[in-house]
Amino acid sequence: MTAPPGPRRTGTPPLAGGATGAEALRPLLDTVLTALHSGAKERGGPLPAGGPDTVTAHVTAALGDVLPDHGTGPHEALRNLVHTLAAGAADPADPLCAAHLHCPPLAVATAADLAAAALNPSLDSWDQAPAASAIEALLTRALAAEFYDTPHADALVTTGGTEANQLALLLARERHGPSLTVLHGANAHHSVPRAAWLLGLPPAIALPTPTGTLDPAHLAEALAATPGPTLVTATAGTTDAGLIDPLPRIADLCDRYGADLHIDAAYGGPLALSPRHRDKLAGLGRAHSLTVDLHKLGWQPVAAGLLVVPDTTLLAPLAHQADYLNATDDTEAGLPDLLGRSLRTTRRPDALKIATTLRALGRDGLVHLIDRTCELAHQLAERIDAHPGFELHAPPTISTVLFRPTHATDEGLATLRRTLLHEGRAVLGRTHADGRLWLKATLLNPHTTARDLDTLITLLEGSTRR
Repeated sequence: MTAPPGPRRTGTPPLAGGATGAEALRPLLDTVLTALHSGAKERGGPLPAGGPDTVTAHVTAALGDVLPDHGTGPHEALRNLVHTLAAGAADPADPLCAAHLHCPPLAVATAADLAAAALNPSLDSWDQAPAASAIEALLTRALAAEFYDTPHADALVTTGGTEANQLALLLARERHGPSLTVLHGANAHHSVPRAAWLLGLPPAIALPTPTGTLDPAHLAEALAATPGPTLVTATAGTTDAGLIDPLPRIADLCDRYGADLHIDAAYGGPLALSPRHRDKLAGLGRAHSLTVDLHKLGWQPVAAGLLVVPDTTLLAPLAHQADYLNATDDTEAGLPDLLGRSLRTTRRPDALKIATTLRALGRDGLVHLIDRTCELAHQLAERIDAHPGFELHAPPTISTVLFRPTHATDEGLATLRRTLLHEGRAVLGRTHADGRLWLKATLLNPHTTARDLDTLITLLEGSTRR
């Protein structure tokens, strides 16, 4: 009797690391790059046309059976799904994709990120990431020194501003106890009050921001009325308008009332590197902690956040011991202890792409990108201000421009934005200011040209006349 056929067997797939990893990756990368190109060509603009239902239908058709009985092979899977992802992407490298603090990553940073993925170091113990942990230690100290003129400034690599803000509140809670009161402007990022909730602190208190920035007079009243320990959170680069709170006056008030100060500079922090723009951040170095996010004005693939402190001893409350990762005798023998460098255990070597970018571009190259992007925002604002069909809210502080068609209602403006999204023609944000709804262009693409800005205005002209 003949035995029934057994399950179909395939060869063991190759790995990305090791001595043969590069040769296994090389032909796959060619397939990926071809699929990225074909997907972007099919999309043909900043966003896929047709809206959510159309995109979902295309993705569903491409995926088919998510877990088939028999695989299609690496080239078919990559060709199909990468093409589908690119065709259905909101592409921040397109000049008309300018809604959010969502930057187009630099090619050199993306290539470095590939190496990190291939080697897959995990920065929870030195024996999983010998070189990666050394790169991170050197990078974080060097970047911290850009923000604090102190002997032992330090920084932690985070997944972004949300995690960095949560760490800042956690460290303040550990300094002062669970009765800590958090004061922040109504302009603050939503992660600040959320972090207070997650950490079991009293509900954070939002203070009025009548001009879009934290009002020192309101802050003084709140500090005078708040008993016990207090953390003030200021913002250097608001999400909605890119505004910067009056940091020196806020720092003075914190000194006067004995409050700690955290500054969320996720957006605006890199301005400190630019001689042209660093004056906007006067007072930044007076904070107990800073949030900086390099997947905004740093052109890094997500994620690339930092929590920066003036002295590494401020990070001591994060120390944690797990014998299988940082046994005491190993630490005493000189193996670096990485568990106190994050609330996460397993984490990627995000420092590699940042360090590679800094080495490749140098200070002058990065400053050029920062200055170029800010200048583009001013160019767009000048065009809008001179146009009779549009109203400019205010000159940009960083690279965010708020504007609206002159005679549009809020309902009409919201419909216009959604129409552009549905048609895949432009990706613009929206926000409320001065009691009205505004379109928001957040310019983070240094390759944008004056012609691209004119194209955006022409597109909006035509759309408002419909």
